[in-house]
Amino acid sequence: MSHFRKLMVLQFSLKPWQNPRFHSFSTKATASAAAVKEAQAALLEYLHSTRSLHFLDADNMCKNSPSFLNDLLSKTLSHSQSQTLTKRSISRYLSYHPINEFEPFFESLGLTPPEFYPLLPRDMIYLNDDALLMDNYQTLCNYGVHRTKMGKIFKLAPQVFRHQPRVLSSILREYEKLGVPPATLAGVVASSPRVLVGGVDFGFVKVVGMLKGLVGKDGDWVWGNLLDGVGGGCFNWGVMLRVLTLLARVYGEEQLGGLIVRRPCLIFEESGGCVLSLIVFLFKLGFSMDQVSRMFIEFPDVGVGKFLSNLRQCFLFLTEIEMEASDIGRIFQSHCLVLGSFTLKKTITLLTYLNVGKKRLCRTVRDDPLLMKSWALGKRIEPLVNSYLEFESKEMKKKFMLKLGYVENSKKMNEAIKLFRGKGAELEERLEFIVRAGLDYEVVCKMIRDSPRILNQTTDRINKKIEFLVNEGYSISDLENFPSFLSYSPRRVKLRFGMYNWLKEQGAIEAGYALSTIIACSEKAFVQLYVKRHPSGLQVWHDLKAQISS
Repeated sequence: MSHFRKLMVLQFSLKPWQNPRFHSFSTKATASAAAVKEAQAALLEYLHSTRSLHFLDADNMCKNSPSFLNDLLSKTLSHSQSQTLTKRSISRYLSYHPINEFEPFFESLGLTPPEFYPLLPRDMIYLNDDALLMDNYQTLCNYGVHRTKMGKIFKLAPQVFRHQPRVLSSILREYEKLGVPPATLAGVVASSPRVLVGGVDFGFVKVVGMLKGLVGKDGDWVWGNLLDGVGGGCFNWGVMLRVLTLLARVYGEEQLGGLIVRRPCLIFEESGGCVLSLIVFLFKLGFSMDQVSRMFIEFPDVGVGKFLSNLRQCFLFLTEIEMEASDIGRIFQSHCLVLGSFTLKKTITLLTYLNVGKKRLCRTVRDDPLLMKSWALGKRIEPLVNSYLEFESKEMKKKFMLKLGYVENSKKMNEAIKLFRGKGAELEERLEFIVRAGLDYEVVCKMIRDSPRILNQTTDRINKKIEFLVNEGYSISDLENFPSFLSYSPRRVKLRFGMYNWLKEQGAIEAGYALSTIIACSEKAFVQLYVKRHPSGLQVWHDLKAQISS
């Protein structure tokens, strides 16, 4: 290396805070548009004609390195006797002051000076001296990766530019042989460049194959518009494949493809990791996969991560006001989409501004969960006062309980108040509905005293369960001895009756079993006492479970 080149390398190997050029970036005013054009023209001529860089590369460096150009203009002005900046004076300056070509090069790829300073070589200032860098750079350019997007590759996977000659081309061809379209691959490389590190990423190949089959003609839109934004810069293709495989078990191909196009955040946000976290969270609250899949179809226009964060905030609030776990699960299962669409204020803030204690706030939310929407961030909160309607509802509930035969202010009455859900008028309506179904009024009152939870359901749900009971050959009067039948889930009732009917048909069990015998015992006891009476019982039991779940 000549003495001159050693001096130049020494100058440009200084650390940013030691290099006078670093200070000029922040201290010099931005030049006029005319001066910038003069500098661009002079720099283009220097890089292309003098330094023999490809014209497109030189042109990109001139047009997309504003900080470097501003510095160049400030240097030219300080060395020029005339205050008039011309292309000729800039060219003259470049002839006697060789530049570190890596600076405008890195800046033109989309990196800022603080980002590219650590990348500057310590022993080179000319781009063509780094043959591996330029060879891999040209390979990516020729493949269709936009020059201004390559800065992300340097930040996330700089080893891509250290491949030996023809290795990078070989990796790209291998992906094409496995079915990855070049346009898709070019877009992915710019966003998630680690697919070019360490050989072929087969998880990525499988994801592309699945998405091609699912989104069809919308594939270009999905890849072209989402890879840069939703994914956040780098994908975990293994996680994304896991999410796609899970959703493919739940939805049909056409339905899943439409869901991805409408809600791409389900797949691309954190590589689908947000969806997995959301599913686990909902499972812990008692959701089934069928409920989760229906929720995704109606998913609000909000990111999955934000949706999950909102749900967690609501869950934290409900636990901090000491709500029972069963009530929390009920509220989430009924209003999950709403609760995830807004951000609730913190509990201490709500207790302060609503001017209530935890017990009353818990009771208020339990009676009307949608009130929480009015306590979202950014909304003004008014103190919660005892309204006339609330007072009237409580009085009606007390009168209703006295009509049922409870002793006023007794321990049993206070316990029942905690179990009843709904306003006094609603409880009265549900009682009358059961009476109209064919039972004596006094009988129904006794049923409610024995099993208060049967009134915690709407008349529609009560009606469906009574219809199911009658269709199975039982009488409405059978509810007198087993009123809690109305409290069990439709899934449990259908499963038990389905198995009971099959066992009767096989002669493994007698007809005429009481309702409580079929429904009330635990699943383990039911299987042990009845299902295993037939050799094929367990298989039929599992088949019925799968059929009802689907």
